[in-house]
Amino acid sequence: MLRLRGRIVAHLLSFSSTSGPAISPLHRLLSASAAAGPISPNPGGFAVEDYLVDTCGLTRPQALKASTKLSHLKSPANPDAVLAFLAGVGLSGADVAPVVAKDPQLLCAKVDKTLAPVVDGLTGLGLSRSDIARLVLLTPGGFRRRAIVSRLHYYLPLFGSFDNLLRLLKRESNLLSIDLDKVVKPNVAFPRECGLGDCDIAKLCIRVPRLLTTNPEHVGAMVACAERLGVPRGSGMLRQALQAVAFLSEEKIAAKVDYLKNTFRWSDAEACVAVRKYPSVLRKSKESLKCRSEFLVSEVGFEPVSIAHQPVVLSLSLEGRLRPRYYVIKFLEENGLLHRDPSFFTAVKITEKVFVDKYISPHKEAAPHLAEDYATACKGEAPTNFIFRWTRNRL
Repeated sequence: MLRLRGRIVAHLLSFSSTSGPAISPLHRLLSASAAAGPISPNPGGFAVEDYLVDTCGLTRPQALKASTKLSHLKSPANPDAVLAFLAGVGLSGADVAPVVAKDPQLLCAKVDKTLAPVVDGLTGLGLSRSDIARLVLLTPGGFRRRAIVSRLHYYLPLFGSFDNLLRLLKRESNLLSIDLDKVVKPNVAFPRECGLGDCDIAKLCIRVPRLLTTNPEHVGAMVACAERLGVPRGSGMLRQALQAVAFLSEEKIAAKVDYLKNTFRWSDAEACVAVRKYPSVLRKSKESLKCRSEFLVSEVGFEPVSIAHQPVVLSLSLEGRLRPRYYVIKFLEENGLLHRDPSFFTAVKITEKVFVDKYISPHKEAAPHLAEDYATACKGEAPTNFIFRWTRNRL
């Protein structure tokens, strides 16, 4: 009989409904069960682990782990109702296993008292069935709490869109269980007081989700750290600075500044300028910084002070942008195809379309292989037709 019920529920979970109320699959489940006749109690009790495997699709190890949280269940009635309801919302059979494995207690939620009101509330916020299904997949634990509606009522305007909220939940699925008034709202209020708008706060939190869930005192400490680095409250670089120093100790930040000074041959003042203009440099790996120093200083011939005052160049891909564009500029220069020396900083910062229009397209006849060589170099491969004399002259 358990296998019969499993087939019934599996059929419901594979059913793709495009209309009708979300609870309708539950009615079909009850009708089908009634048609099959009364279910005799299992003399050995309800086999939760078998149900999780046969009906929900969990692996045996997953079912063994999940069953410890469902040991109080005496029959499949409530789990059947939950699965039928989820099918009505739009979850497929393949979706059930990861959802139940992540939060087995979802099977204990009351459809009429919890799940149906939650769906009604989320629909009232403008979410579609597919939106709700995506939400369940990411945070099934939050879905079985009615507070999710009020929390989304707060988060949706803050993050600007449901997709932005999902991006955050992918990195911090526990967010919807965090107290809004005691934790989240104070953590949002302080950056606002420091001059960040909701758009910047949303971007910051998507990149650093812990900012919303940490002790509010930590947010104040991050702002203080940014100020010590030369990025004051109200600065347009504050968001990047907070992202750069988030949850880094003072010791680690000091060590990274020392590494920057040694790697780029910067003075204390030059390092401060670079960090103030491009705080994210603190998050760059040592290997990444070393490679850029070797290229920009040793190969291209830039003065360290120039890099300190235009540190955004350190954010650009070495193999995908800096080196290929350097090849093009040097090739054109060595072959007399440039009327004046270009600024390398300008050449690497302009968009791809502008660079091609300015440095490649005008030379199709004089240098027919240039576009192909540039495309090859952008893939990180060594081009075969870039032929010029290597020099140490600064561009």
